[in-house]
Amino acid sequence: MEEPKGEKRTVTEEVEIAANELVDRVKELLQEGNVRRVIIRRSDGSLLMEIPFTGAAAVGGVLAFFHPVLAALGAMAALLSNVKVEIVREGDPEEM
Repeated sequence: MEEPKGEKRTVTEEVEIAANELVDRVKELLQEGNVRRVIIRRSDGSLLMEIPFTGAAAVGGVLAFFHPVLAALGAMAALLSNVKVEIVREGDPEEM
């Protein structure tokens, strides 16, 4: 079945990364622009933090707004070895 033109869909991706890479990976995701939410979990699946991104913040590059969040991520990373990052993206199906 063909999707209507202009309709956006949501795709969720889950990756496991070393905790010391967490801050850099979230910064990269913030710059991408199509990421709507990032959910950070322990390796056992328990929720640590959920970060909603707005389209304007991601596109506008408002990194200063996210400095407190990034500082919190850095503190969490110091206590953990691995984390699961769930990335929720929204976009045109043809571009994904």
